[in-house]
Amino acid sequence: MVRVTTTNRRGVLRAGAGLAVGGALAAGCGAGQAAPPAASPSAPASGHRTAGAPTAGVRAAPAPRPYPAQPAQITHGPRTRPQVALTFHGQGDPGIAHSLLEAAEKRGAHLTVLAVGTWLDEHPDVARRILDGGHDLGNHTQRHISINTMAEADARKEITDCADRLKRLTGSIGTWFRPSRSPTASPLVTRLARTAGYPHVLSYDVDSLDYTRPGAAAVTRKVLAEVRGGSVVSLHFGYPDTVAALPDLLHELDRRGLRAVTTTELLS
Repeated sequence: MVRVTTTNRRGVLRAGAGLAVGGALAAGCGAGQAAPPAASPSAPASGHRTAGAPTAGVRAAPAPRPYPAQPAQITHGPRTRPQVALTFHGQGDPGIAHSLLEAAEKRGAHLTVLAVGTWLDEHPDVARRILDGGHDLGNHTQRHISINTMAEADARKEITDCADRLKRLTGSIGTWFRPSRSPTASPLVTRLARTAGYPHVLSYDVDSLDYTRPGAAAVTRKVLAEVRGGSVVSLHFGYPDTVAALPDLLHELDRRGLRAVTTTELLS
């Protein structure tokens, strides 16, 4: 049985300290999904820069590349490989993001982070942290609004504005693109992403539902009930439950012989 340890609960309290849990909610990437709480005023402000300012010394993110064996919208990798990709919607309290990255790295896991452009504007040094940890970094639109319902020019701007942020911060537009407020992109958004330089849209086949705040054990159970070799799992920065769930989730994946790798490694 999967359990959340006392140590993990302490980690949640530390990561979630000062979090404005009662903040207003907005729709997120899935139907009825709540946006993660914003960082509290007491959250560390270290590394804050003017929006769009370049971050010197950031390791360049790999550029997007085509995978001929994969469709335009990727939901999973090869089922024959004992690997999975844990992908995170990059938004919310940066303290929680740092806790998740540290928890993954302690177990030798690598993640894929799809960052929201406005989040990068507020916390540009997070890009450095993600890349220096050996994780994938990609584009999750500029403002995290419902891109599939937007007019063509507005949808294009959502993609390219975030790509521009990533380019200035890392030297690359990011390795992947994922649409906001939907697990899949419309044909129009798929075409616009391709024109912007992303050969594929990164979707997923396992939704953790961590954004519903069901508790760490429920997040772990949901993923483990559906994950298999090649799976791409949707998770989020910004939720303490996810911080608490990750160590147990990685332990159980390891017990099943599944290794958490970047999406690039999963498909390579």
